[in-house]
Amino acid sequence: MNAQPGLLLFAHGARDPNWAVPFEDVARRVRVQRPGMPVALAFLEFMAPDIVTAGNTLAAAGCTSVTVVPLFLGAGGHVRKDLPVLLDGLRAAHPAVSWTLTPAVGELAPVISAMANTAIDLLDTTP
Repeated sequence: MNAQPGLLLFAHGARDPNWAVPFEDVARRVRVQRPGMPVALAFLEFMAPDIVTAGNTLAAAGCTSVTVVPLFLGAGGHVRKDLPVLLDGLRAAHPAVSWTLTPAVGELAPVISAMANTAIDLLDTTP
């Protein structure tokens, strides 16, 4: 059986459906750049699907390895405590799948640089 990678993007969620628009755009952009690779967007609360549902979907799609990317600015309690417990549940439910957790995107140098550059751009364009 060939290895089939998958990507699980994980965001907090909110009651306002417009909150999810940028995260849906991230998922769409990844799908465009990685055609054929299963990509799921999941939410911790308020929105669907949750991470268990999204993870089950990726496993059912034949993914043998799933990279879980927290779309959080920092690694607070949800990323440090809640997410590992949720991933342990997915590991138990799908032992043939390798689940790899990355750092929160907001802690990575390219994202920090992009935020700083955007802040400077906004400062420079503010009357």
